[in-house]
This record gives sequence, structure tokens and C-alpha cells, in this order.
Amino acid sequence: MIFDPLYLLIVGVGLVLGFLASAKVKSTAAYYSRIGTRRGYTGAQVAEAILRANGIQDVKIEAVSGQLTDHYDPRNKTLRLSETVYGANSITAVGVAAHEVGHAIQHAHGYGPLKFRSAWVPVAGFGTNLGIWIIMAAAMMGGVSGSPMLTWIGLAMFATSTVFTLVTLPVEFDASRRAMITLEQSGVLAADELPGARSVLNAAAMTYVAAFVSSLLVLLYWAMRLGLFSRSNDD
Repeated sequence: MIFDPLYLLIVGVGLVLGFLASAKVKSTAAYYSRIGTRRGYTGAQVAEAILRANGIQDVKIEAVSGQLTDHYDPRNKTLRLSETVYGANSITAVGVAAHEVGHAIQHAHGYGPLKFRSAWVPVAGFGTNLGIWIIMAAAMMGGVSGSPMLTWIGLAMFATSTVFTLVTLPVEFDASRRAMITLEQSGVLAADELPGARSVLNAAAMTYVAAFVSSLLVLLYWAMRLGLFSRSNDD
């Protein structure tokens, strides 16, 4: 079944979308990483200033190795910035740092989608790994016409990863929105530097859009293969 041309096409589309989104964010980040900000704040300094301005004093800031490894860990309230962001004063560094602080602010304010996403991580991991095997079993039993209950259970479990990629969208877009508002109001970046930071954040957001589209396409493929769409036509 994995040699179905349609399946290979869908997976191929997902890979292409992911590659294009990744290439875009890397090229955009690389371009603006060569442009230093006039005020000279490093990513770590920007993160600390934004946290302090929002009354958040219990978040640690650490440097981590690698590129594009920046993230906020709500489990231990730690903001981890890659080495190219932590000590750099480029537009990319400032934009990325502000975005990650946006997640810390979300956490501090109890932002619903972030709380849901954090709680959903183990559900998505378990559901996806088990769901594909249940889907395979349901397919061998004739799909929705032969084993409707098994079909729906498999699809529901597999869909947990799609739900995760979907809820990630508002979390990431909101963090970027908070970042841009902070950068505009704080004066960390000059007015003519703000479009560059916005370009970096928009490019990064597209990777999450690509992940959601890819996951949705695969889910729809399995729904079709198991007969959910053809069933309504046959009736």
C-alpha cells in the first residue's frame, strides 16, 4: 500500500512544502543575520529586557548549540537561544529572541492554545505511532465497510498529530505577533529595521503551515483509502 502512486505523490508534496519552507527560513535568517542592528542589543539582552518589561522574573535564559534550535521550554521555564542568536546583535537574532520570549509571555498569561499544545504532545506521539498500525489493520479488513469501528479508531488516533500541527499555528503566530508589538514599542529596533524582523518571523511561520498541510494531506489520504469518501458516493 505504501507504493500507491497517490500516497507517494502526497508524501512528495509534503516533502517539497517542507523543503521550500525550510529553505526560505534559512535563507531569510541568514540574510538578516548579516545585518547588525543600530542599537546593538544581543538576542540574550533583548530577551532579558522583554521578560523584565513584562514582569517575568522566573525564566532562565541559556545558550544552546546548533542553528535554529531556539525554543522556550515551559516545563522548567527556560528560554534557550542558539549561539547565533544568544550573543549576536543582528536583526535575525533580535527577531528570533523576541519570538521565543513571546512563548514565555504566553505561558505566564496562561495562553490556552499553548497549554493545550503542551498537554497534547504525548497524546500526539502515542496516537500517531499506534494509529498507523490500526489503520493498516483496518485496511486489510476492508476499511470502513469491513471494520468501521477499527477504521474510525485508527483515523482518530492518527489525527492526533494533525491536531497538534493545527494548534501549533495560533501558538506560533501569536508569539510572532507579540514579538513584533514588543519590538515596535520598545525601540529595540529602528523603524526601518522592523520589516526585516517581520520577514524572519513570517518565513519561520511558513514551516508550521507546511507541517499542517502535509499532515492533513496524509490523513485525508488514509480516510480515502479506507473508504470514508467513496462510502457516501456508493450510498
